[in-house]
Amino acid sequence: MDGKLNTIFGWTLFGGVVALGLSSISGQIFDMERPEELGYVIQGVEEEGGAEGPSLAMLLSTADVAKGEAVFAKCIACHTIDQGGPNGIGPNLYGTMGEPIGQGKAGFAFSSALSGHGGTWTFENMDAWLTSPRNFANGTKMSFAGLSNPEDRANIIAYLNTMGSNLPLPAVVEAPADEAAEGEEGAEVAAETEAEVAADATEAAEAEAPAEAAPAE
Repeated sequence: MDGKLNTIFGWTLFGGVVALGLSSISGQIFDMERPEELGYVIQGVEEEGGAEGPSLAMLLSTADVAKGEAVFAKCIACHTIDQGGPNGIGPNLYGTMGEPIGQGKAGFAFSSALSGHGGTWTFENMDAWLTSPRNFANGTKMSFAGLSNPEDRANIIAYLNTMGSNLPLPAVVEAPADEAAEGEEGAEVAAETEAEVAADATEAAEAEAPAEAAPAE
């Protein structure tokens, strides 16, 4: 009888040790803490502490229309862009920049998500749409996932703008003159302070130096 109890007790203890070990191992394997540096970029997940890139206005000011036309090659399966071109799976895109969102286009059947969005195709709206159509108009019929590269988006927007719209590009905002002047003044003050400190240090060193012996008479 005692032998059976010892056997039961031993197996129970063994099972507890095994369970504890498995729990520890699984905790290490399935640790869900986010790594400090992402091994690869996941769409919609930004790296922590990532610096912002150039503004849309800056990108548009240096955009390459020819490259934008090349990027648009991804769109020709669904869209035409020539003046008077027919609608296809998607609407004809001639003269789209500046037009009301989800309206017109020879009666193209836009989704209610897009036709009810409101506003016009500004540079900012087009950039947001090309980044993620679903995020811009949840429920849109457009299946394209979006363009993750800001330069590609700027290039294709510049190309679209040349096709029947020719809207003036947004101005690149520079640092206010007051801030620039403050920066220059700060640099001048810092330089003057350094010069004063150096001069004081020189005077102190000269004062502490021993006087030369007077010549014998």
